[in-house]
Amino acid sequence: MTRSVPVGEARLLGDRAFLIGVADAAAARTLAGELAPALAPDAEVVSGAATVMVHATAADAALGPMLELAAVLGEELRRRTPAGHVVEAGRVISIPCRFDGPDLGEVAALAGVRPDAVADLLTAHPLTAAVVGFSPGFAYLEGLPVPLQRVPRRARPRPAVAAGSVAIANGYAAVYPTASPGGWHLVGRTSFPLFSAARAPYALLAPGDRVQFTVAGVSDRSEPAPVAAPPWSLPAAARAVFEVVAPGLRAVVQDGGRRDVAASGVPATGPADPVSFELANRLTGNGTGSGALELTGGGTRLRCLDSCHVAVVGADPEVRVDGTPERAGQLLPLDAGQMVEIGRQRAGCRSYLAVSGGLLGPEWFGSAGTDELTGLGDGPLRAGDVLHAGEWAPPLGDHVVAGGSTDIDASPSVVVELRVVAGPHAEHFAAAALTRLADTVFVAQPESNRVGVRLRPEAGAVGLREGTGGGGLDSQGVVTGAVQVPPDGDPVVLMPDHATLGGYPVLAVVVAADHGRLGQCAPGTRVRLVPITPAEADAARRVARREVEHAVVGTFPLAVD
Repeated sequence: MTRSVPVGEARLLGDRAFLIGVADAAAARTLAGELAPALAPDAEVVSGAATVMVHATAADAALGPMLELAAVLGEELRRRTPAGHVVEAGRVISIPCRFDGPDLGEVAALAGVRPDAVADLLTAHPLTAAVVGFSPGFAYLEGLPVPLQRVPRRARPRPAVAAGSVAIANGYAAVYPTASPGGWHLVGRTSFPLFSAARAPYALLAPGDRVQFTVAGVSDRSEPAPVAAPPWSLPAAARAVFEVVAPGLRAVVQDGGRRDVAASGVPATGPADPVSFELANRLTGNGTGSGALELTGGGTRLRCLDSCHVAVVGADPEVRVDGTPERAGQLLPLDAGQMVEIGRQRAGCRSYLAVSGGLLGPEWFGSAGTDELTGLGDGPLRAGDVLHAGEWAPPLGDHVVAGGSTDIDASPSVVVELRVVAGPHAEHFAAAALTRLADTVFVAQPESNRVGVRLRPEAGAVGLREGTGGGGLDSQGVVTGAVQVPPDGDPVVLMPDHATLGGYPVLAVVVAADHGRLGQCAPGTRVRLVPITPAEADAARRVARREVEHAVVGTFPLAVD
């Protein structure tokens, strides 16, 4: 494992977060425990293997105060006496596994042993949980025998890893509690449940717990049962507003997202295009974090069950009510029985349908949003589903001004520019890597989704390659917009359903002001990442906030008895 940030040094992670280096995982948990209560609810604090991340979540958070906090923390950490942060030994938990993973032969070759010896090494003695994060209940287990410590992360992460997969990478072992993407080598599988959404602390393993892997019996299950939803019921004032006739390519409920659960590995989720989402809610008189539909790819048809007001914003979609074309970005009154259809999207890939009162749904950790990384949430809509909304009250907006949303021109001849600031791991890349970004046109790949936009240089373009820093770092907090570069050199730009921790070097971070445009980048979109300074990013964020606050104009003429 390669250290990412020296002890006591703070480095910006985009324009809304920073990383600060600490001695080890125990020191990270100590510092995070001190900071989290003091900074809540305006910031999320995530401890990693040798860093602490502070991420501002308040919409009006400015860069200056964050830099001041980073400087104070760095000075304090440099004054502290290096200490022996001791983690008290926890429980010993036995986890039976079948050692038949697809990477078993490759792991054996990297470790210099026979394939059947990998299981012997993993079961030789208990491993200790050092950090919990990445995905819900995912524990980084340290104490591997020396041969297995040589196994790095994969050069190219898998887009999907099955729940229960037993994996090794970068000096750690782990079990994937839920299905997710992953860059570790898979050596086995287990049915042992490691995460529950029903009650705190949610993750079965805590730092200090020890895991004894054993060889499973022939009759033992090889996959864990799906994570059960926590209990939830509709509020008394909820009303049924829509029946889903056709969900389209992908339709999910999203809201303001999940907060204060990253320490258990739960992604924040939320809208992929936060600007269009907020404008749709502003038009319908809702709070900015109210539930709305995120429609990817169009093709959605909904039958109105009760009179309501809706707005569709983002990607300039074709909108029809009972077959009559209507304007996107305009408040639309609907009566029971009417059919609303969101068709082809002409300027991106995601539209947001908000309804007065806000959509409601089963809540996981205080949010009805669906997380594509781990599957938490109610999942994509199906034909026949009924959608409910809460109480509403005027005033309602009338329309979004021209140019107020984040529509992009995604035609093949156009390159979408996304502004980035330098990432925290410059020493792990060639000296000209950041400058090269602006000279390279990337194409979003088919496997791109709400977890990450996978980019590949166009034919003939020079790709990004790491310098001498190796393929993996100590696992640390990451943010939406982080441009991770695996050893294969093809960047992955993290989206709202990204893992809470990551171990690939971050070359750059898409600035907050461009997250809406990032969320509209469909597979096939041509993208250029343009470096700017942190000061320019902070100014762009302030401009973007002013534009959103003035983008909804007019008051819908409600009839009053």
